[in-house]
Amino acid sequence: MQIFRDITTLNAGLAALRADGGRIAMVPTMGALHGGHMALVTRARALADHVLVSIFVNPTQFGPNEDLAAYPRREAQDIAMLEAAGVAALWAPDVELMYPHGFATSIHVGGVTDGLDGAARPGHFDGVATVVAKLFGQVRPDIACFGEKDFQQLVMIRRLVADLDLKVRIVGVPTVRDRDGLALSSRNAYLEPAQRTKAVALPEMLVTAGEAIKAREDVSAILAWGARYLLDSGFDAVDYVALCDARSLAPLIVLDRPARLLAAARIGGTRLIDNIAVNP
Repeated sequence: MQIFRDITTLNAGLAALRADGGRIAMVPTMGALHGGHMALVTRARALADHVLVSIFVNPTQFGPNEDLAAYPRREAQDIAMLEAAGVAALWAPDVELMYPHGFATSIHVGGVTDGLDGAARPGHFDGVATVVAKLFGQVRPDIACFGEKDFQQLVMIRRLVADLDLKVRIVGVPTVRDRDGLALSSRNAYLEPAQRTKAVALPEMLVTAGEAIKAREDVSAILAWGARYLLDSGFDAVDYVALCDARSLAPLIVLDRPARLLAAARIGGTRLIDNIAVNP
């Protein structure tokens, strides 16, 4: 696996990968790789000739009271996992390369980022949109794979690509879960054993609430029950439990189209998000 840390070697490496007409699938990450990331790599390998993974812990998507300093960084372990998976290249820029002195551009994607995490984490999606646009400009992938666990992010990136006419196909990959149902996440490493046991209430709530919504029970009452269930199960705070249109993320009070049931809640110092599809 080739490892690139500057634009000059990245451009040379990309040219070599494309020399025979090869297509490149990109998997953007912040490192601390787990089975969910590797599922993205597996999907990417099935779609293109070469897979490039990026690792960059993006400071602009963290709020002032969030976990940038504590975010897990374990590059040597990540590299070993990527090499074992047959990844062709790793793009690992540093902050100074991505945001050099004088950097003054920020991208805002309206509409789909207004609620949910956009409301709970002001500025977060501007940071994500800006870094993804920059990564796409640097790598110019044919395909990019993103996990459905970060569903609002996936919808936002699809909007970004459509609005800016970026020539990259965005592929969503289903959430990978542990055996007890908890979605795999780099932030799960923050959970103490007792918190990890309680955290399974999040996917349990989504499944139960989703079945009730499909059974035509009152959506507002179910969402309120979902928030109470998380608190009663040991979560310390609930940012949202919401049913949204799967394309626009507009809130729904009636299940009359493909939808997504999304939730975000905090347990100790860890914020977990999850979602499931709920279709009529």
